[in-house]
Amino acid sequence: MTTAEAALVVRTTAGVVRGRREDGLTVFRGIPFAAPPVGEARFRAPRPPRPWDDVRDAYAFGPPPPQEAGIQGREGVLEGPTGDDWLTVNVWTPEADGQGGRPVMVWIYGGAYKLGHSGSPGYDAQQLARAGDLVVVTLNYRVGIEGFARIEGAPANRGLLDQVAALEWVRDNIAAFGGDPGRVTVFGESAGAGSVASLLAMPSARGLFGRAIAQSVPGTFFSDALARDLASAIAAEAGLRPTAADLATVDPRRLPEAGAALSAKMGERVDRWGQVAPTVTPFSPVVDGEVLPVTPWAALAAGAGRDIELIVGHNAQEYRLFVALAGLVGKVTEEQAAGVLRLFAPGGEAGARAYREAYPDADAGELFERVQSDWLFHIPSLHLAEAQVAGGGRAHVYELTWPAPGMGGALGACHGLDIPLLFGTYQADLGNLLFAGVEVSEEARALTARFQTSWTSFARSGDPGWPAYDPEQRLVQVLDVEPKVVRYPEETARRLWEGQEFQPLPLLGG
Repeated sequence: MTTAEAALVVRTTAGVVRGRREDGLTVFRGIPFAAPPVGEARFRAPRPPRPWDDVRDAYAFGPPPPQEAGIQGREGVLEGPTGDDWLTVNVWTPEADGQGGRPVMVWIYGGAYKLGHSGSPGYDAQQLARAGDLVVVTLNYRVGIEGFARIEGAPANRGLLDQVAALEWVRDNIAAFGGDPGRVTVFGESAGAGSVASLLAMPSARGLFGRAIAQSVPGTFFSDALARDLASAIAAEAGLRPTAADLATVDPRRLPEAGAALSAKMGERVDRWGQVAPTVTPFSPVVDGEVLPVTPWAALAAGAGRDIELIVGHNAQEYRLFVALAGLVGKVTEEQAAGVLRLFAPGGEAGARAYREAYPDADAGELFERVQSDWLFHIPSLHLAEAQVAGGGRAHVYELTWPAPGMGGALGACHGLDIPLLFGTYQADLGNLLFAGVEVSEEARALTARFQTSWTSFARSGDPGWPAYDPEQRLVQVLDVEPKVVRYPEETARRLWEGQEFQPLPLLGG
């Protein structure tokens, strides 16, 4: 074996893997961090990977975890290897020299806790690894019924436990890939940001990372009662009981059909499932009292993240993406706006009136979008920062205000725009919509450079390049053509939600 060939071979705790040199980086794909969660291991906590004797070629991403079809008709299960080895990691490193020393960033994908795959082209981490001269790890975790349904005979939050197992793999192996296990930053968007927030609150994740970046944190965390009721409804779609034994009789690749069937009619059960009903995802982290003892806001306010440095933020028009995908742009009725204001504004009818008074010039469509952006992403993200500061920790807050150029700019700074900007993957996944039909501008490339510099600088030193948030100054980094630091821009919404707590979503009357 030549010296160059030897540099591509790394020994992990389970066996030796061989990567490939790609444009100045050494890349490893599809390394198991846990055993396949099938057979006797189905619906169990992750177990260590099976050791192997020969050198394992780590050239291809592992199979996606079973999931239902994605948005815009794109299949949730992407093209790629088939099989049961869903729980794998991928590593981009400048040098797999075994010397350690480089900061490590670990990406957790989003997808409403029911979609996602680390092999998605939008998560190609090569630009990020080069920009920061650091090691980037991406991982698969169980989604949907396999990862989050609250079923009898199985631990709660199996998808989160997968993430902990991947972080343990990083701790035990990343030095051999050139990374420093003492300088790990977890980062994620949407459900990935909700996962990051959950990890901050989970006893089993303590000590596995020292920094965290949460991009567009969703406020949806389920009470145990709500999660069990939703699981019963999912199982009923398959004609089964909500038990691990019953659900294990269905092939994991067929089981997502039951979740999809329930999602299609969740909106009819606001009387029972309340605010989660219109979200059309019956999955979220469950505050079960054990795996996730309390909500992230409660945990951070009590000091759980005091020793962890945090970036948290959101996009200016988060919910507009979902309005557009539903074909409702310019079509929201006054009745629809009144309904969502009653359901989501803090304080019910009084809160609905307060929103109208606070935004007197807003039409039905603007109110419909605004209250759902605030409830689902804006305020949960801001309150996470405030809880971190209240608990004695440090947080840096941002808002992305640059509008996506696709659809003539009608999408604004919508949900998910930060992903192609961060990774520089403008023509992949959601970027195909957000940048559809336009040349990638110098503005977009400059924002990508800004994202990559800030995120990797934070991973290296804890300083993203703007001041920490505090409840008096409320300084926030605005990411736009001309980035600037200002007081939190959504002050009107902040005041409407002041004092409101994000509790686990309850099960209502039947």
